[in-house]
Amino acid sequence: MADFYLRYYVGHKGKFGHEFLEFEFRPDGRLRYANNSNYKNDTMIRKEVTVNGIVLDELRKIVQDSDVMSEDDKLWPVPDRVGRQELEVVLGDQHISFTTSKIGSLLDCKSSRDEEGLRTFYYLVQDIKCLVFSLIGLHFKIKPI
Repeated sequence: MADFYLRYYVGHKGKFGHEFLEFEFRPDGRLRYANNSNYKNDTMIRKEVTVNGIVLDELRKIVQDSDVMSEDDKLWPVPDRVGRQELEVVLGDQHISFTTSKIGSLLDCKSSRDEEGLRTFYYLVQDIKCLVFSLIGLHFKIKPI
């Protein structure tokens, strides 16, 4: 089994302080999740779960199928006052580390000098966030019978 690591961060600093969402999948199966919002005096949410190899294999497949490993962020919008996104992936002997501004919708991709690459990144991030929210929700919100 090839080495696999994934970390995603999106955040900004504003009138409510440093607000962000961050998660990482480690090679040992640990999924670490943090969500910090000071809106209405919210507190930071930190969760950690261990996922099995099947989940890591599926995540690895999602990343491979997205073709994001062949992208380059040099033409993507740089982080600004609206915020920043970071994606780091280690997949076998490949390593990528992307940084760009927050993307609110696909319209933001259209104004990029690398529309196709940024769209690939956008869709991958949406898929991974959906998976993470499902895993965290299943693990922490469902009451056992």
